[in-house]
Amino acid sequence: MDIKIKIGLKDFQPTSGGKITKEVILLENKDQEFDFLIEELYPAGLTENQLNDLLWFEPDWLFNKLGI
Repeated sequence: MDIKIKIGLKDFQPTSGGKITKEVILLENKDQEFDFLIEELYPAGLTENQLNDLLWFEPDWLFNKLGI
């Protein structure tokens, strides 16, 4: 069974290294830009694991895209 929900970065609870990236994005007030970027890149959505992996393993790429 698939259950899909729509949440923003503020409500997402990452694990491990993803936590730090989320904190930086929130401290820089770039959460709305992050949400728009994710919707643009993944119009069909992504899993919690995929989002966490993006935050954890691609912080430099995300920061560059968000102007951080």
